[in-house]
Amino acid sequence: MNGEKGILFTQGNEACVRGALYAGLRFFAGYPITPSTEVAELLSEELPHVGGRFIQMEDEISSLCAVCAASVAGDKAMTATSGPGFSLMQEALGYAIMGEIPCVVTSVQRGGPSTGLPTKGAQGDVNQARWGVHGDHAIIVLTASSVQDVFAMTVEGFNMAETYRTPVILLFDEVVGHMRERLDMPEPGELPVVERLRTSVKAGVNYYPYLPREDGRLPMSDFGGVHRYNVTGLYHDIWGFPTEQPEAVNKLLYHLVDKIEAKAAEIARWKEYFLDDAQQVFVSYGSAARSALHLVHTLRGKGIRACWNCRPSGRSRRNSCATAPRGRATSTWWK
Repeated sequence: MNGEKGILFTQGNEACVRGALYAGLRFFAGYPITPSTEVAELLSEELPHVGGRFIQMEDEISSLCAVCAASVAGDKAMTATSGPGFSLMQEALGYAIMGEIPCVVTSVQRGGPSTGLPTKGAQGDVNQARWGVHGDHAIIVLTASSVQDVFAMTVEGFNMAETYRTPVILLFDEVVGHMRERLDMPEPGELPVVERLRTSVKAGVNYYPYLPREDGRLPMSDFGGVHRYNVTGLYHDIWGFPTEQPEAVNKLLYHLVDKIEAKAAEIARWKEYFLDDAQQVFVSYGSAARSALHLVHTLRGKGIRACWNCRPSGRSRRNSCATAPRGRATSTWWK
């Protein structure tokens, strides 16, 4: 599969696997759960072919903990799950946010709460993606409405994880994950791939794992390598050691939020159709975006100037809804 080229007819979950391998994935830990299981199944076959490692863990929280460990040790790492498993991952997700550990968490959404409807699509993990972790934080969440976009957003997810040293959530759904359609595989190098930014500090010289460069990025040193440092879920200083000093805590919290919020314009992705003359605007994401676009075409066929704005990705902060005067636009957006 890795390096395969041309036009494929494939499933959304398989496109996620192909995108992850394209981006340089080398470690996966997970626990099978419908409707994301195909991601784990395919990676168990494909990762050994590229020198990677696959581990089936005993549960979801241990899966994300293993992913965090693999990432700080130097590998691009990810896991995949669905609603119930995503709930179990929240503590480890908070650890990854606080420890600034780049990794990717794929949640292929299904009906809930609890066991819910394992084989049916839903979009019920949106609030959990934003607010599942307690405390002040920012998070990047990407979604997709087609198999092609699943591939592209998976590559983007790894790139953003490395760029901003943060976990990134790929919030797909059962419909997109299980449907099959055309995938145009890009050539190697056709899509940009962000590699791990490693420190230039030599062995024997003090390395500060949480001291940002002027551009805000944090170079990493493979844990267990030439530098000794600490990774913790506690508030910490530039060495990674726990602190309760108000100034250090304040700087850390602002850093964790601002490194994403200040880059929102660079992070956000969307597609627009027929906005130039629209009087009604539909904003949607995931598999529902396909129905919204179909509705726009139907309305325009009846002379109603509707348009469609799909949000395949963006920072997840808070949900706002505005209703315009009658006959004008009604929209929901991420802000």
